[in-house]
Amino acid sequence: MIRLAFSTSVYGSRWDIEPIPKYSLPEKEMPPNIAYKLIRDDLQLDGNPGLNLAAFLTTYMEDEAEKLMTENLSKNFIDYEEYPITVELQNRCVNMIARLFNAPNDDETIGVSTVGSSEAIMLAVLAMKRLWKKRRIAEGKPTDKPNLVMAASVQVCWEKATRYFEIEENFVYLSEGTYVLQPEKAVELVDENTIGICAILGSTYTGHYEDVKAVNDLLLVKNKKTGWDVPIHVDAASGGFVAPFVNPDLVWDFRLELVRSINVSGHKYGLCYPGVGWAIWKSKRYLPDELIFNINYLGSDQASFTLNFSKSASNIIAQYYVLIRLGRQGFTSIMRNLMSTTDYLAAKLESTNKFEVLSDRNGNGVPLVAFRLTAKDLHYDEFDVAHRLREHQWIVPSYTMAPHINNIKLLRVVLREDFSRERCNLFITDLLHTVDYLDKMDKDYIHIKRSAAGRWKALKSISVLAFKDQSHKTNGVC
Repeated sequence: MIRLAFSTSVYGSRWDIEPIPKYSLPEKEMPPNIAYKLIRDDLQLDGNPGLNLAAFLTTYMEDEAEKLMTENLSKNFIDYEEYPITVELQNRCVNMIARLFNAPNDDETIGVSTVGSSEAIMLAVLAMKRLWKKRRIAEGKPTDKPNLVMAASVQVCWEKATRYFEIEENFVYLSEGTYVLQPEKAVELVDENTIGICAILGSTYTGHYEDVKAVNDLLLVKNKKTGWDVPIHVDAASGGFVAPFVNPDLVWDFRLELVRSINVSGHKYGLCYPGVGWAIWKSKRYLPDELIFNINYLGSDQASFTLNFSKSASNIIAQYYVLIRLGRQGFTSIMRNLMSTTDYLAAKLESTNKFEVLSDRNGNGVPLVAFRLTAKDLHYDEFDVAHRLREHQWIVPSYTMAPHINNIKLLRVVLREDFSRERCNLFITDLLHTVDYLDKMDKDYIHIKRSAAGRWKALKSISVLAFKDQSHKTNGVC
């Protein structure tokens, strides 16, 4: 066989018929256009982000935002001395977001950018635990049994935080028809070892807002009676950039006395690409000084409160772009459109008499529709619907609810900025075709398809086998 030593065509080159390196670093280099094309060809087998209805994460940004991100990819945000303007943009974002959450108009509010809400939550939990520990030491009491009160429907990062930082999980378990934290039960679980209560503004499971004000009012009474100072942290990862524009009269934020810290994801309804979140504290006194590290080896004295160190500045710059580009008017227009389409989708699903909608409407939750099949005697379930929808390229998560109500199976559609009414109608058409197809399908054949899909999923991911049954959390992407 004669092989050309050189070809200007990617598919005429030797790399087209040789295995692409997977496990060991190749001995020789390859031309950049070859590497690009081979990787791009693999990536084209990924799903279409626009049809991924599982994820809250932003899949569309304007060209100008993408240009700013590209121009600043090489900037290391942590290098304050070299990139002071980038640090200034972060501080502007913190101020804007803090005031959006009705922080006091003084210099006491403090916040940091993070790579997402998971890091922000870790930082907030660390701060709550350290403040509780300092109080306990001052009172001469033991500090070996801290606990955190939260609904069993919290996102998995909360369980990571409690396990990583050795904090007991005091769960408020949900019941069918009640898919949010019940304030009375939460406050009942509070004791002298409680470092705080987590309230969720936008449940991962059903999108509901928990009643933060009711938790605050009940906890104020208990704190006054016992002499404790148990705070509230609001996980506003999903709802923090929605509620202020759609439901501005809802009181959930720093207007409440015991809400001391809030996290929000810039890469969800903050409308930025993945890689940015925010942790905000009402006052500097709620962020212990000993958690802040002062360094000077980047050329100047600077403070650092992060779980990681280096990260690109591009996402922070993108967040600032979105904030000043849209303003209140722009955010309000986008979020109201999303909520309108959310209510439209929910109504359409219910009108078929095939689905029951479990999520809330009229701006009382984030833009998602959580629903389940109404018929109980079907030979298929929500997981079969989700699997069949993949054949139409729609990615819709199917999952079971939180512990104690995990008999409930759900499908969930997350509506993002680029989910237009036209795209919504296309989805409804494909969903109804899917259900009609499954209605006509033989029961045994569905069982065969299920078994094959399960085996393929296990083969694709070693982690499925290695970490089986390690978490009760939804497999819906957040």
